[in-house]
Amino acid sequence: MAGETHDPDDAPALTAKDGKVVETAADDLGLTVGDSVSTRSVTINRPREELYAFFRDFANLPKFMDNIERVDVRDADHSHWVVKAPGGRTVEWDSTITEEAVPDHYAWTSTGDVPNSGRIDFRDAGARGTVVTASIAYDPPAGAVGKLVAKLFQREPSIQNRRDLRRFKQLMETGEIATNARTAKALAEEKK
Repeated sequence: MAGETHDPDDAPALTAKDGKVVETAADDLGLTVGDSVSTRSVTINRPREELYAFFRDFANLPKFMDNIERVDVRDADHSHWVVKAPGGRTVEWDSTITEEAVPDHYAWTSTGDVPNSGRIDFRDAGARGTVVTASIAYDPPAGAVGKLVAKLFQREPSIQNRRDLRRFKQLMETGEIATNARTAKALAEEKK
């Protein structure tokens, strides 16, 4: 119609191609730390309350997040993270929950070597279960060069975000995470 404008990019705001749209959407979600933004969603055939409780218990995160070595929970709102980095190194930071609405979402921000903030949303999807959306803003160590190195080693947060949500879906729907790698336990059983 005359006088109306149409936004040709009708993707969710955090996935838009226009950097200003992404920046505004990140601000709206409270992603206050980090210039690079990654958002991924997955539909999981489980109740929202169950998914929220499992994901919010940070001790569970290393079960499906491949790059997390450990999360030390200090109290309900504070934790210390140790995460694998390229080249066999690790990076660490402290994280604080900045917003929480059980069982809808929670948000965090960090301090330390890897500035990041994010939000995990859980939205009912009717008979299909729950849509889980992870939005993460981060500043890679060493800037653009660090981001490139992280991508080469498959440790870049947007790559990990997609893979972690896929593993979370597998774990919550089937009780296990499919892999083609031989685990130490499987190898020991084969030798019996």
